[in-house]
Amino acid sequence: MAAYRGEEEYDYLFKLVLIGDSGVGKSNLLSRFTRNEFNLESKSTIGVEFATKTLNIDSKVVKAQIWDTCFDSVKYRAITSAYYRGAVGALLVYDVTRHSTFENASRWLKELRDHTDPNIVVMLIGNKSDLRHLIAVPTDDGKSFAERESLYFMETSALEATNVENAFTEVLTQIYRIVSKRAVEAGDNSDTSAVPSKGQTINVKEDSSVLKRFGCCSN
Repeated sequence: MAAYRGEEEYDYLFKLVLIGDSGVGKSNLLSRFTRNEFNLESKSTIGVEFATKTLNIDSKVVKAQIWDTCFDSVKYRAITSAYYRGAVGALLVYDVTRHSTFENASRWLKELRDHTDPNIVVMLIGNKSDLRHLIAVPTDDGKSFAERESLYFMETSALEATNVENAFTEVLTQIYRIVSKRAVEAGDNSDTSAVPSKGQTINVKEDSSVLKRFGCCSN
């Protein structure tokens, strides 16, 4: 019989960030993955919101700390560095019914790469795939952009819960594989909260205090 683990016990803690234009469904992707909830009346996030979810990957307990925010307001631009700090994975989200949100993906990707480790795992997400009659961004366009930028790619529907679990789990699994490989190469399995890169450790535990400083936000 497996030993009981307390709620706060985990082998790895990975920080993920959700990025993309306002209104693409980032908050509903977060709530669908972490609480299996969807809110049709969801409003744009103001400030910073985060949630956690624990899952098992290769018999290891992986805790995901997922951050969601809105940078549309000049007021919140000041927290950009704090938001990205320590992130080892990202979901870059656009709305398949609004081509402008797809066009802006390049800008979001540049900002992400300017503020994070070059080895961060990124998945491009085409959300709202349930609105098939309103599709403005063909699947092949999303795939092409992802291939060009070396990103993973999925189309999701937070409303119908299509591919949401798969998208988050795939990102976390890829991060875990990077960490596991490097831990083996280093001959050290003790580091459970970071993706080592270029001789440095990225500690995601430190960022909980940042949330307390900036506060959280609405749905």
